[in-house]
Amino acid sequence: MEDTKFTSPTSFSETEDLDQEVQELLSSLPKGKGWFGADLCQCQGFWCQTNFLRNVICSQRFFQSHDQDIILASFPKSGTTWLKALIFSIVNRSRYTSSNTPLLTSSPHKLVSFLELDLFDKKELPIDLISTTRTPSTSPRLFATHIPYSSLPESIKKSNCRIVYICRNPFDVVVSWFHFLTQHKHAEKLDEEHFESFFKGEVAGGPFWDHVLGFWKESLERPHKVSFLMYDDMKEDIVTHLKRLAEFIGYPFSTEEETQGVIREIATLCSLKSLKDLEVNKSGNYLPDHANNSFFRKGKVGEGVNYLSSSTKQRLENVMQEKLSGSGLTFKMS
Repeated sequence: MEDTKFTSPTSFSETEDLDQEVQELLSSLPKGKGWFGADLCQCQGFWCQTNFLRNVICSQRFFQSHDQDIILASFPKSGTTWLKALIFSIVNRSRYTSSNTPLLTSSPHKLVSFLELDLFDKKELPIDLISTTRTPSTSPRLFATHIPYSSLPESIKKSNCRIVYICRNPFDVVVSWFHFLTQHKHAEKLDEEHFESFFKGEVAGGPFWDHVLGFWKESLERPHKVSFLMYDDMKEDIVTHLKRLAEFIGYPFSTEEETQGVIREIATLCSLKSLKDLEVNKSGNYLPDHANNSFFRKGKVGEGVNYLSSSTKQRLENVMQEKLSGSGLTFKMS
């Protein structure tokens, strides 16, 4: 479909105009239904939950990225919570230890906020996010997003900020997302239809293939700008990947830190088990509909294929290979 473009802001009063603009835009966009009846609209080439469209457009129009910013990008349920904890710990390791880190008392989602879910989900625009002036005391700023690369705010693309993208095997994404949405709906059962709709792209943020390939291609063309991490590889060798990640975002570990076990300490602190056992992640809510504990399940690799017959698994693998053909991006299959 034709790309929808938006102009730059000239005043704060534009937020009221934006609300009206979004309502008019919604009436003209293709509509769809996601899992469990979620209302979706197709805008700028991807499926967006209608209740978040205004936030996405608002971030595109108003957010001013600084060169020192670090953006954590991902498709939903691809290891975002884990990556937030890891990057927060790497960047702030000179300020905090494992005994006094804010991770002990705050969810990773409170420490690294989503542009479209948190920061621009407000009537009043946050002054520090729309200013082109950098504040040294808050540098670097850490942000997260599920927005596809093509629809990121132009200031992110044009600045020298770093983007870290984490990608997960789509079969495992389906399982993680299903259980995230149905944590308290015991009657629901994951079946092959969920995999079918996901692979067709009929989910929020989808199509999955367009999302991952957008960041993948940028990481090949501009490796200094975009780092593409594979969830499975990180689970397999976290220390090596943390070293590379720290170097990419400009916070490399020293030889002394390596010798003292700082990398392993961060890996242990941010492991799913450690985060899951913290009291702060056992109670309370991040978003109204999602309890903190819903972000910490199993994090297993290769779980998705266990829900499929051999014939369906092979057919969907063929779909995956076709979608990724010629890109150089591949996923390990168990």
